[in-house]
Order: sequence, then C-alpha cells, then structure tokens
Amino acid sequence: MTDLTPRTVLVTGGNRGIGRAIAESFAKSGHRVAVTARSGEGPEGTLTVRADVTDNASVDAAFSEIEEKLGPVEVVVANAGITRDTLLMRMSEEDFSDVLETNLTGAFRVVKRANKGMLRAKFGRVVLISSVVGQIGGAGQVNYAASKAGLVGMARSITRELGGRGITANVVAPGFIETDMTAALPEEQQQQYKQQIPAGRFASSQEVADVVRWVASDEAAYISGAIIPVDGGLGMGH
Repeated sequence: MTDLTPRTVLVTGGNRGIGRAIAESFAKSGHRVAVTARSGEGPEGTLTVRADVTDNASVDAAFSEIEEKLGPVEVVVANAGITRDTLLMRMSEEDFSDVLETNLTGAFRVVKRANKGMLRAKFGRVVLISSVVGQIGGAGQVNYAASKAGLVGMARSITRELGGRGITANVVAPGFIETDMTAALPEEQQQQYKQQIPAGRFASSQEVADVVRWVASDEAAYISGAIIPVDGGLGMGH
C-alpha cells in the first residue's frame, strides 16, 4: 500500500520495538520521519532527536528541531511508554504515577505541541499507541491499563474538539507482539498466551506498523475516535 501524500511524521520512542517498526514503515513509504529517543538511534533514514516526554521543555525543543529540519509535524504517533508491573497490594503511588506521567501525560504533551501546526495547516493525524490491556485489563497492570485506557478518552475528546479542522485522532491497540521479551518467555508460557488468542499466534511489529501507517494516510481521512485492535481477536467485544 502506497501512501498518497508525503508527510512529516513524528514517532515518540521510535528507537526500538514497535516504535522503530512504525518509523521504518513511514520512512519506506517516502515520508519525512523523526523519532524521539532518550538514548539510542532511530532507524536509517530518520531524524533522531533527544526528548523526554515527561519534560515539557524537552518536548518543545524536540519539536523546534524537527520543524527546522523537516517542517511542521503533520502526523504524530504517541508511542513512548513504560511499565512498572506489580500486584495492586505491592504497587506504590510512584509506580502508578510514573507510568501515567509517561504513557498518558507524555502523550498529552506531545499531541498538544503538535496541535499548533496542525491547526494552522488544517490537517493532522494523531495516532495513540494503546494496548489490548487498556480494554480488557491485566493482572499486575493497574497502572499500565489505566494509562492505556486513558488514551481512548483522549482520542475521542480530540475528535470532538478538532474533527472539523481536518484533524483525526485514533487509537491503535496491539495485543501480544513478537519481541525479545516474548521470545524469552518459556515455551509453555508462550503457548498459554497463544491459546487465549483466536489467531493462535503473536503479531509482528510490522503488522502493527502497517495499521498505524494506514490510519495516518489520506485513505483514512474519515476515521476518527476509533480503537483499532491489532490483537488477533484477543480483545474483541471491548
């Protein structure tokens, strides 16, 4: 699938995992791609800028650099996230607040900064990377699930507020993905997880990236406020 119009794209946390695959997918489709990273580098052909989404000044400086080198950000993919998994009775207030600060408030900072240029251009694509856990919950993930569920309310509120300005906001919710982390799990545990998934397998990062790129394309201009699952059916009905 070929995107119709080259855009300036920002992927937060684009130096590894799903974020890296998303950045690569946009770059290969001819877009101008920047990634934020606290360390490491984004994929070849992308601009890496240092940024910490928990710091507003850092986010602003990153956008200024991107705007200078690539132009105003037209597509923002809020992917940066952390986990602090532990059972509720053991979860500290810091464990909870740190995850929300990065995953939810961090996405807010990035989207708010991108919104300035999108309003001027009367065009924008906001893609928030959530998780199936945000819809179905996860034991030991009260903080993570809350942060990912919050992105749904964010996308839908942005849609209500800015839908008439040529700006869409959607949530992509991956399920289990093939990563170094899942590969390190014991085979028996992997099989237990796969038995819960109607598709019977984990997704590749590329499968997530393809959906993100499509929902940011001209072809998806009339889709907004949606949760698009990439989970093999794990979370269907939610």
